[in-house]
Amino acid sequence: MPRTGERGRPGGDGPLLTQRAALVFLLAALAGIGATVLAFLAGKAWPVAVSVGGGTAASAVLFFQQIID
Repeated sequence: MPRTGERGRPGGDGPLLTQRAALVFLLAALAGIGATVLAFLAGKAWPVAVSVGGGTAASAVLFFQQIID
């Protein structure tokens, strides 16, 4: 008897993320990278710029999760 996966497909080899989740994470990554570059160009050190980018990416996930439906 074939095993059905979580999504009802044989073997359970469905996608790891939905299209919505992938879009949210992509936009958050782009926002974080942009904030990192802008912070570095503003004269901040790399560790500070990466921290700014990480905070921006985390906030962007929450923001895009709310507005993308």
